Amino acid sequence: MITLTSLYDEGAQLFSQLTEAQLRQSTEAERGIFIAESPKVIRVALDAGYEPIALLCERKHIDGDAADIVARCRHLPIYTGERELLAQLTGYTLTRGVLCAMQRPLLPEAAVICRDAHRVAVIDAVTDTTNIGAIFRSAAALGIDAVLLTRDACDPLNRRAVRVSMGSVFLVPWTWIDDPVADLRALGFRTAAMALTDASIPIDDPQLKREPRLAIILGTEGDGLPQQVIRDADYTVRIPMSHQVDSLNVAAASAVAFWELRQVAENHKKV
Repeated sequence: MITLTSLYDEGAQLFSQLTEAQLRQSTEAERGIFIAESPKVIRVALDAGYEPIALLCERKHIDGDAADIVARCRHLPIYTGERELLAQLTGYTLTRGVLCAMQRPLLPEAAVICRDAHRVAVIDAVTDTTNIGAIFRSAAALGIDAVLLTRDACDPLNRRAVRVSMGSVFLVPWTWIDDPVADLRALGFRTAAMALTDASIPIDDPQLKREPRLAIILGTEGDGLPQQVIRDADYTVRIPMSHQVDSLNVAAASAVAFWELRQVAENHKKV
């Protein structure tokens, strides 16, 4: 247990002075580092097998909300201090008073996580951390087997994305891909691009429900999916709407799509 008395104490920089990019490229760990925040999220990560490196815990939570986490991390550096100092250190008041620095995992190949999958989500160039976290939370809750992201999308292990997902990023297998249509087609999936075009079919179309393996491709909220992705996809899909509303936030749209297709995926798993 290491008590911090200054913003410049050794060890404090891990939680305060490194940007998200620097954490990802940290030389202290071969695969980089990410930060998980709040006892609930940290427990999900630990239970999923993620490796902790160090803990930052407000003093009152050591024997309180985070007592079980402290016990599990007792072999690691555990930094503590008063609430005001930790708020200065991190730049904001901690959520439930606990941060955990963790080792980034080695990501599997797309073929590995999609081997037995029936419904996967493909995130194309979505960079908003809140949307990424919300998509992962819906994916975990609504039966999506895996999430694949293009390399220009937001990092799912970004601190805010992890927090918004409530730890769901640790529950759904995910990895990076290069081409949202060609890569999934090569893995045996038909692809459904979520986009408004003259050729779009409604998301409850029976054709979609009959597909044994379907990849749902989601794009940015402003520009949507690239035209090339829409042209190359097997289906272009829209969510029917009322009151002349033309679109939903990408996170909300993902939840609707995942729910509509969830039971289909579950039925295939039972066969």
